[in-house]
Amino acid sequence: MRDRFKRSVERLAPTEIRLGDLLWPFHRPPERKAPAARRRPAGASLLVEVTDFGSNPGGLRMFEHVPEGLPAGRPLVLVLHGCRQDAESYDRAAGWASLAEERGFAVVYAQQRETNNPRLCFTWFRPSEVTRDRGEMMSIRQMVAHTAGQAGSDPQRIFITGLSAGGAMTAAMLANYPDLFAGGAIIAGLPFGAARDATRAFDAMGEAPERTAREWSDLVRTVSPRIARKPAISIWHGTADDTVSLSNGIALVEQWRDLYRLPKDAFVEKRMKGRRTRIWPDKDGKPLVTFHEIDGMGHGTPVLRGEGGGYAVSTEPFMLEAGFSSTLEIAKAWGLGRKWKR
Repeated sequence: MRDRFKRSVERLAPTEIRLGDLLWPFHRPPERKAPAARRRPAGASLLVEVTDFGSNPGGLRMFEHVPEGLPAGRPLVLVLHGCRQDAESYDRAAGWASLAEERGFAVVYAQQRETNNPRLCFTWFRPSEVTRDRGEMMSIRQMVAHTAGQAGSDPQRIFITGLSAGGAMTAAMLANYPDLFAGGAIIAGLPFGAARDATRAFDAMGEAPERTAREWSDLVRTVSPRIARKPAISIWHGTADDTVSLSNGIALVEQWRDLYRLPKDAFVEKRMKGRRTRIWPDKDGKPLVTFHEIDGMGHGTPVLRGEGGGYAVSTEPFMLEAGFSSTLEIAKAWGLGRKWKR
């Protein structure tokens, strides 16, 4: 099966990730001091690079958009791109920054460096990078703290989303810092603890490891034995994803459903054109785990071409036209559906 999976991945164009990328040496050479943050020319990207957000042990880059005049107490959204993407390319198709401009919240993008991984994949599988307050995870945590402090963001309305390797890192952030986030959206990602090295990471992409729901949830309990609040988790996965198997989306559901002690059959099902959605609510009816299976979609984020916040303004790798904008639907679920008055 592994050989068949490798052949299917290599037929993809462009390729999301290959074993050679995952095996890239992890030694990080000393980096030159980055230039001071500067604003982009008018009409260009809304994202601004920030270079002084903390000690940055993971050696990542940070970009943000805080709408001018944004009052304190507004939400914050953290976005993690996938392999062979960067913050600006992801934002051009996902439209998070333009949506923030329309609806009044701050956006933070973490961006991988080629010196860490030549395909710009976050190192979601290496324990030293996904351990609380270490490596790339700590860098991302520092970015959130920096912008939340500068913008006066509402600590009860901080959210996270990511695609593929960024989705797997999103799962790791939620597992290690559940009290930080009100909600998380994992797109074509993998469950926390799916792999601990490059070889097993590649195997997990082809098929999620066989574990019981309790074994999956125990991986989260080990790093977060006490969870003061439960972030709402949504999982988005294409049924034709040949890069990260749909079995990983199912494993993610089991990991968080069992963690929240939600009965397996206690879900509400909704069917829309080309999509099946299952929702596991809490006793008050609040959705805690939501699983979106998109019929026939490959590996990527579901987007919709159009103008305005949350729409794709250009064609980008692994941003797939799906007839709906996952950005807009995720934002609505997070209560970011109304335009703000300046």
